[in-house]
Amino acid sequence: MSKAASKSAPKGFRIEHDSMGELQVPADALWGAQTQRAVQNFPVSGQRMPRGFIRALGLVKGAAAGVNAELGHLPKTVAKAIQSAAAEVADGTWDAQFPIDVYQTGSGTSSNMNANEVIATLANRAGKAGKAGKTTVHPNDHVNQGQSSNDVIPTALRVSAVLAAHEQLLPALVHLRKTLDKKGRSLRKVVKTGRTHLMDAMPLTFEQEFGAWSAQLASAQERIEDSLKRVRRLPLGGTAIGTGINADPRFGAQVAKALKQQTGFKFDSAENKFEGLAAQDDAVELSGQLNALAVALIKIANDLRWMNAGPLAGLGEIELPALQPGSSIMPGKVNPVIPEATVMACAQVIGHHTAITVAGQTGNFQLNVTLPLIAVNLLDGIGLLANVSTLLADSAIAGLKVREDRVAEALARNPILVTALNPIIGYEKAAAIAKRAYKEQRPVLDVALEDSGLAEAELRRLLDPAALTAGGIQAGGGGAGG
Repeated sequence: MSKAASKSAPKGFRIEHDSMGELQVPADALWGAQTQRAVQNFPVSGQRMPRGFIRALGLVKGAAAGVNAELGHLPKTVAKAIQSAAAEVADGTWDAQFPIDVYQTGSGTSSNMNANEVIATLANRAGKAGKAGKTTVHPNDHVNQGQSSNDVIPTALRVSAVLAAHEQLLPALVHLRKTLDKKGRSLRKVVKTGRTHLMDAMPLTFEQEFGAWSAQLASAQERIEDSLKRVRRLPLGGTAIGTGINADPRFGAQVAKALKQQTGFKFDSAENKFEGLAAQDDAVELSGQLNALAVALIKIANDLRWMNAGPLAGLGEIELPALQPGSSIMPGKVNPVIPEATVMACAQVIGHHTAITVAGQTGNFQLNVTLPLIAVNLLDGIGLLANVSTLLADSAIAGLKVREDRVAEALARNPILVTALNPIIGYEKAAAIAKRAYKEQRPVLDVALEDSGLAEAELRRLLDPAALTAGGIQAGGGGAGG
C-alpha cells in the first residue's frame, strides 16, 4: 500500500486492495479487502459465524502451517508466526475481527479469507516472520498454503461439530442419564399407575418409568457417537474440487494427525476428498441424530409436565422444583418452566434439521454451497441440546418430589389392575369387574371380592401393584386372556 493511497482514505479508514481493486477498510480492523467486501455484500441477518467454528478455523490454520513447514513448503519462521496467530484466533482473542454474516457465499470463502487475513495481519504485527525470515506473511500464499476455501470450510465444519459434541453434548447426556438413574433408584419401591393413550393402564414403578427415559438417552448417545465416526473424516487436502491441486499429497493426512494431537480427539483424512467437498451427508446424518435426541427430550419434558400437572385438577403425581412465579396475575401459580424451555429448544433443533436437510441437497457437482448454514445450525443444535439436558438434570429431575399419597390413591382405584385376573376368571368377567369398579368409584379389590369368586388372600396377591410391575403371568389357570 503506497503512502499516496493511504492519504486518500477518510479518517478512521485505510485503503486495502485485492484482485478486484481498492476499497476502504476500518483503520483498526485486522481484516483486509476480501473480508470487507463480504461485510458490505452480505448485510443479511447480523448473525456472525459462531465461536466454535472460528475456533476450528484457527486450529485448522495453525495445524496446516505446522505441516507445511515440516514438508518444506513454508519457512519455519513464517509457520511459527502463523501458528501463534492462529492459536490466538482459536482461543477466542480476536472473535470481534470475524464480522461476516452467516448468510454469505455458500462455500464459506469469505470466512476462510477472513481467517487468512486476520492471521496474516497478526503474524506480521508480531514481526517475527519479517525479522528472521525476511518474508511478509501473505493471507493466500502463506496462511492458505496448500488449501482452498472448498476444503478448509467443510473441514472446519466437521472439526467444530466433533469438538462441540464431545466437549458439550455427550457429557451433558451422561450427566442427565446419571441423574435420572439416581432419582429412579431412590423411587424403586414407589408404584404408580401406568398410562397408554393417556388412559389408565397397568402399574409400574417410578424407577421403570425413569429408566425408559434413561434408555432413550443411551440410545441417542450411541447413535450420535456412531455418526461422529464419519464426521471425523476431514477433506482437507482436496483443495478446490477434490483433486488436491497445489497441495502436497501428504498434507491432509498430516494435518488430521496434528489436529488429533492438539485436541485429543481422533480425526482422519478422508479417503475420498471429492465426497467431503461435494456432499455433506455425514453432517446431515449427525443432524438427524440431534433431531432424534430432540424428539426424546421433548417426550421426557412433556411426561414431566403431565405428571406435574395440577396440583389439584391435574395428575399431580410429582412436584417439580418451584423456580419462579408462574403468572403476572394469578398469585401462587408455579409453572414447569424447565420442561417448557426444553421443548422450545428441541423444537428449534428439529427446525435446524430441516434446514440442514435442505442444505445437504444443495451440492452441485463438486461442491456443496450451503456450508456456513450447516455449520451454524449443527453447532447451535449441539449447544441447545447440551444446555437443556443439563437444565433438566439439575433444575428438574434432581429436585422433583413424588406425591406418594396421591399416587397411591389413584393406584388403588385403578380398574385396569383386574387385568391380572384374566388367566383365572377370563377377560369378559374381568372386564365386568373393571367397569363396575369404575362406575361405583370403588377399589377393584373390593368389587373383585364380591364378583370374582376368588378368596381374599389370593386376590390380594394377584392384585398387588408392586408384584404386577414385574410382569409375566402371576397365576396359572385357564380363561380368556390377551
